[in-house]
Amino acid sequence: MNDKSKIKVMVALSGGVDSAVALHLLKEEGYDVSAGFMRNWDSLANSDILGNPTLGDPACPQEVDYDDALAVANKLGVKLYRVDFVKEYWDNVFTYFLKEYENGRTPNPDIFCNKYIKFDAFLKWARSLGFDYIAMGHYAKKVVINGLTYLGEARDTDKDQTYFLSQLSNKQLQQTLFPLGDLTKGEVRKIADSLKLDVARKSDSTGICFIGERHFRDFLKNYIPMQEGPIVDLTTNEVIGRHQGVFYYTIGQRRGLGIGGIKGRDDNPRWYVAKKDVSTNTLYVASDEESIYLQSTKITFTDLNFLTKEISDGQEIEVRFRYRQKKVKATFYKTSETTGKLLFPTPYLSVTPGQAVVFYDKGLCLGGAIINDIYFKEEKRN
Repeated sequence: MNDKSKIKVMVALSGGVDSAVALHLLKEEGYDVSAGFMRNWDSLANSDILGNPTLGDPACPQEVDYDDALAVANKLGVKLYRVDFVKEYWDNVFTYFLKEYENGRTPNPDIFCNKYIKFDAFLKWARSLGFDYIAMGHYAKKVVINGLTYLGEARDTDKDQTYFLSQLSNKQLQQTLFPLGDLTKGEVRKIADSLKLDVARKSDSTGICFIGERHFRDFLKNYIPMQEGPIVDLTTNEVIGRHQGVFYYTIGQRRGLGIGGIKGRDDNPRWYVAKKDVSTNTLYVASDEESIYLQSTKITFTDLNFLTKEISDGQEIEVRFRYRQKKVKATFYKTSETTGKLLFPTPYLSVTPGQAVVFYDKGLCLGGAIINDIYFKEEKRN
C-alpha cells in the first residue's frame, strides 16, 4: 500500500520525548495516526499479592505522564485514547516479578511488559479499533531481508533497546513501526525542541514504574516479608554477617551488604554477592571480583524465543546479559523447544539467574531467553 494516508497507526504515547517524536515523524510521513496512553499500574488503589487493598501509591508519576501525553497529542493535533491494562499487567508482569524474587532470582519486568502488554494487549486493542500497525518510541529497527522481518539494532548504540524486545514474536514485530531507529537521542530532543514540545527536555524515565522513587528494598518488603539470615564467605564457609533477606540481593552486588571489618582478619576486602540459597535463607559472598565464584563459564536458560530464524546448535553468537552491556561471545546449544545452554570461551562476571540473555549476530537481535542456572570456572561445562 503506497498511500500512507490510508494506513492507520496507533502510537503508544507515554508522556516522554521519544514517543512524542515518534508520533510527529509518522504524521509527517503521511500516516493516519492516533495515540494511545496505557495505564498499567493502579497508583491510587494498589493491592498486594493476595489481592488485599493497600494504601494509595503516589510514587508512580503515571498521571503526570498522562497530562504530558495529552499536551503532546493536542499540540500535534491527534486524538489521544486512554486504555487500562492494570489487570493484564498484574497477572502477566507483576506477579511474575514477585515469584521470581521469591525464588531467589532477579527478573527484568520490562521485557515481559513488552511481551504481554505493549506488544500484545495494546496491539490487540489497537487492531480491534481498526488500526493496521502500532508504533513505539523504542530505539530499534525493523529490517526486512529476503522477505523476512528482523529486529535490528538502533543507530544510537547507547540507547539501543533491542535487549528489552527479545521476547517478541515475529508477528508482533511485523505489526510494529519503530520511527526512531535511525536517530540519536540528541537528534530526537532537537526535533522536540523545534516543535516546542514541553517534553523536549523531560528526563528519561528510569527504573520500574511501580517502584517509582522509593528504595527498591523498601518496596519489595511490602510483598516479600523480610527474613534475616547469615552471610557466608563462599571460600571459607565462615559466617561473616547478617542479611535482611536473600530476595533483596543480586549476583555481583557490592554495595549495601553491611559487612565491615571481620574479627580475626587483618584484610578488609570488598565483598560481592556470589550465590543465594533460598531454601536455607543463606547469602553467599566472595571477597574478590575475580573470584571463581563470580566467573561463569556456562549457563542454562529457559523461555527460549527466536524473533525470526532459529540459531543452529554449535553456532557462535554474541550475547548480552544486561541492558547496555558490551556484547560477548558464546556458543549456542538448544536442549528442547524452550531450553538450552551457552558455553563461554572465557569466563564472564556476575551472570545472574532470572535476567535475560539476548542473542545477536551482525547487528540483528535474534531473540533471547531467561538465565536459569550458572556454572563457575571449576564446575563441569558439558
